This record gives sequence, C-alpha cells and structure tokens, in this order.
Amino acid sequence: MPTKYQPITLNEVIIQEQSAFPYAKGELSRLLSHIGIAAKIVHREVNKAGLVDILGAAGSTNIQGEGQQKLDVFANEQFIAAMKSSGIVCGIASEEDDEIVIFDDELSLDGKYVVCFDPLDGSSNIDVNVSVGTIFSIYRRITPVGLKADISDFMQEGTKQAAAGYIIYGSSTMMVYTTGLGTTGFTLDPSIGEFCLSNKFMKTPENGKLYSINEGNYIKFPMGVKKYIKYCQEHDPDTNRPYSSRYIGSLVADFHRNLLKGGIFIYPRTNGNPNGKLRLLYECNPVAFLAEQAGGLATDGNGTRILEIQPTSLHQRVPLFTGSRKMVEKAEEFMRTFPDECCE
Repeated sequence: MPTKYQPITLNEVIIQEQSAFPYAKGELSRLLSHIGIAAKIVHREVNKAGLVDILGAAGSTNIQGEGQQKLDVFANEQFIAAMKSSGIVCGIASEEDDEIVIFDDELSLDGKYVVCFDPLDGSSNIDVNVSVGTIFSIYRRITPVGLKADISDFMQEGTKQAAAGYIIYGSSTMMVYTTGLGTTGFTLDPSIGEFCLSNKFMKTPENGKLYSINEGNYIKFPMGVKKYIKYCQEHDPDTNRPYSSRYIGSLVADFHRNLLKGGIFIYPRTNGNPNGKLRLLYECNPVAFLAEQAGGLATDGNGTRILEIQPTSLHQRVPLFTGSRKMVEKAEEFMRTFPDECCE
C-alpha cells in the first residue's frame, strides 16, 4: 500500500526548534505561529483580490511617498493585529508607517520582542497578478521588560535578529524563516489550512546562472555594477556564461527564486538613490539573515556585511548584493576594481 501522507506542520517544527534555545519559554514559537495565522489571512485576500473591491490604489501614501495599494493597507493592519494579540510583542515597526507603534497594554509591556516588517513587498505587481510577499524580522527587546518599548529596541544590528523570514504569495503560498538554525521552507496546504514542511535546511548553490537587477536603471548604476552586468552577459563556457537575466520587481519573489536555483540579486545605489532604495530594517536585514543561513552572502557591494550595519534611522536605505556566495564575491570584485567611478 502507498505510504500515507503525514505532513509536518509549521507549529510542530517551531516547537521542535524551541529546545535549542536555553532561554526559550515558548514566546518566540507562539509569535511565529501568530505570523503564520496573519499570513493565511493575507493569502486568502491576495488570492481573491480580483473578485472583490480590494485591488488598486488606496488613495494614500506611505512614509516613502509611495502610493499604498489597498492590499498594502489590509496586510499592514492584519500583521499589526497579529503582533498585538500575541501578547509577546511590545512594539512594531512597519515600512508603511512613519513611526514605531508601541503596544502599552499590561500584557504587551511584558513582551520580550519587537518586530519589523514589510507587510506586502512588491505591491505594485498586485494588479497584474505577479507574486508579492511579506518580510519580517524579530528582535529581542533591549529596554527593560515592563516598560514601554522605544526606538532603541529597533536600532539593533541584523546580527541581533532572533528570527526572520518571508511569506511569498504565488502559485503556492510559502513561508520561509530562520531562527539561526538554517533556512526552512513551508508550503500552505489549503486543504487542511496549515503550512507544511516542504524545504528542510534550504541551501542556495554557491554559484548560479541568474542575475536579477533592474537593467532599466543601467545608465544610473556605479561603474562596477555596469562592468559586472557585462561580465554576466559575456560568453565563457568555463564559467557557464552568459548568465540569464531574471527580474520580477518583487524582492521576495526574486530572492526566493535565486535562493532555490542559485543567482544574485542586486539593488545598488544610483544617482537618484545614492544610499540604495531597499530598507535595512524591513527588507535587507531579514533577507541577509536568510541568505547567510542558506550558505549565501549579503553585502552592500563594497565589502560590508549587511547584518553588521548599525541602523541610524527607522527607514534607512542601503544597497543590497545578495545570493550565491561566489556570485556576490565576483560582483564585489568589480566594485573594488572601479571604486571611485560613481553614477553618471
């Protein structure tokens, strides 16, 4: 008789991992479970967005001046509600909000964690049915338990993350996360309403054949990036070049593909965005944690490890070079060769 399918759920794996942390008392496990519940609610709305009045612009802008989509606002509200109801989180920082949100009810004041998140990455793709995602980053608070959290709890280096991950809403919905014990992927099984283990100890190839960058901004790139792109396009059978260009415009989707198949994602500084465009707290730190736990790299392109950058502001932007280790190292080599040649 065929072997009966016995799925291993997200909650089961989280509980198993809990024993690896001597200070763990179940709070982080419950927090990750609450994130999973919020992800299911957003998944439901994303998948029926074409059937209800939730597609399109919401008529407001976020702190970056970007137009907010209706699903952006919905996802933001869902994840804030999930964090608050957990009783484990004392404050959150969202890419969609100007300032941090402090939870000051009695239960939350004793919460040991703060969460940074991008509720719906790549939301400009919503109306054309392209994959979008949620990115999250969890830190242990540094302010005393029992008092209100403050901005110092969020201004921690990425190396201090207790956990990080993303949810990708695509042909299937997946949750990928790490607590520092490797990168693990779960796929939502709609028939039972559970995230089930599908990718244990994910490892990105140390080399790949994909490069992901918005080449429409080519003229604005630093010379080192331009030279690296040309290198990727040159024919060389010894290094399996030319590489293929793949760019979706959703960090979660581009990073997820390269994580599985091997590749590099680059969002460099440009003359319009001299510090880069992606946000350190909401996007780069969690992605960097996942990349490193899967055997890859994440730097600013100039030799600085993303996880070691000290945050100085809530919506700080940094350049991002991440993916397969050898590809990131090669891109950095071009950046060193052309150190002073900046954007035109």
